[in-house]
Amino acid sequence: MTRLVTRLDKTTVLDALFAQWDAIGDVVDGLADDQWQAPTALPGWSVRDVVAHVVGTESMLQGVGTPDADVDVSTLEHVRNDIGVLNERWVRTLRGLPADELLDTYRTITAQRQQTLAAMPDSDWNAITATPAGPDSYGRFMRVRVFDCWMHEHDIRDAMELPAANPAGAPAELALDEMAASMGFVVGKLGRAPDGSRVSIVLTGPLGRTINVAVEGRGAVVDDFGDEEPTATITLDALLFARLAGGRTALAQHADAIVYGGDESVGKRVVEHLNYVI
Repeated sequence: MTRLVTRLDKTTVLDALFAQWDAIGDVVDGLADDQWQAPTALPGWSVRDVVAHVVGTESMLQGVGTPDADVDVSTLEHVRNDIGVLNERWVRTLRGLPADELLDTYRTITAQRQQTLAAMPDSDWNAITATPAGPDSYGRFMRVRVFDCWMHEHDIRDAMELPAANPAGAPAELALDEMAASMGFVVGKLGRAPDGSRVSIVLTGPLGRTINVAVEGRGAVVDDFGDEEPTATITLDALLFARLAGGRTALAQHADAIVYGGDESVGKRVVEHLNYVI
């Protein structure tokens, strides 16, 4: 089966990515030392570690070599794969920087990435590359970066007990677009919805939308089911959906906030396997 290539408008994605980088910088600007050290929902990582992770990822994409760590990070309980090893090496190395220097480093590398990405020709933007979602366009990879950074802003906000970010902006919409694109895999593969299933994930709140997945051999996101009704519906707040998909919160804490319709067993199995993020 030929894999479809995701083609995305470069200006739209980059404007959202640059705005998201600014949002992270703004939310940590002026934090006290103890706030920088506050634990997040990500095991083993504080607020400063989340910022360091973004620095590390953008540094690698800018061609900077990954530093060595002071320990074998693959042995740490919260490091689960090769990508986690690379992430942890950056995080541990950058723990030696004072918070103000880390923030300066963050702003420097994101400014460099802005220049590089803005100068990228369309041929490179649309070229196939390795992405966290499998081989796809470099543009898709940058939409994944919007999603990742948007999630990390909320990791920081949650740690600081701050309200969620403004849901009306392009970063939030593109982050939801990226998550929606993975729901065929989540419903069909992870959630094991049987062949012939039509699953509607109804997101509520300011980021409300409906994600429809039809399972015919494999799960695929579709605009609608034509004249047919969904066989299962799952209704929940969009931000809760994002936190569950990213493994940031436990399903048991929010069971009463999710409403199922149709084949409830399929709906519950899909929700139990929403955490698809590596």
